[in-house]
Amino acid sequence: MKAVIQRSGQASVTVNESTTGAIDHGLVVLLGVTHDDTEEDADYLVNKLVHLRIFDDENGKMNRSLKDISGKVLSISQFTLYADTRKGRRPSYLDAAKPEQANELYQYFNQQIEQQQIQVETGEFGEMMHVRLTNSGPVTIILDSHER
Repeated sequence: MKAVIQRSGQASVTVNESTTGAIDHGLVVLLGVTHDDTEEDADYLVNKLVHLRIFDDENGKMNRSLKDISGKVLSISQFTLYADTRKGRRPSYLDAAKPEQANELYQYFNQQIEQQQIQVETGEFGEMMHVRLTNSGPVTIILDSHER
């Protein structure tokens, strides 16, 4: 399971010109699921995500976590994180999990974040979405549960 996380001052996602999720301060998470991912992979990423010290403290040092700042998460499912671009010019998405498995783990991932007392806003799984964000810093980090 892969997650691209971006520290955000504000972010939103729209589907069919309707806002489905918005946050004012926290993290935008783009989440990709592959075939052999399990709930254990999601648990690992959630633990990393909520405790990663990437928010500024009173001295301007990245020393505070999402939990420390009472931040929110805008979670977006993104199968394209598993694009294989090694051959040709059109990416292959064979490494992305099938939609049923991916959606199940995406929903589990979001529920586990909420269990940490963090508000989660989302897009709509499998839909064309428009994501807007102000990347604060900018800070962008890639987490991969297979690289632990």
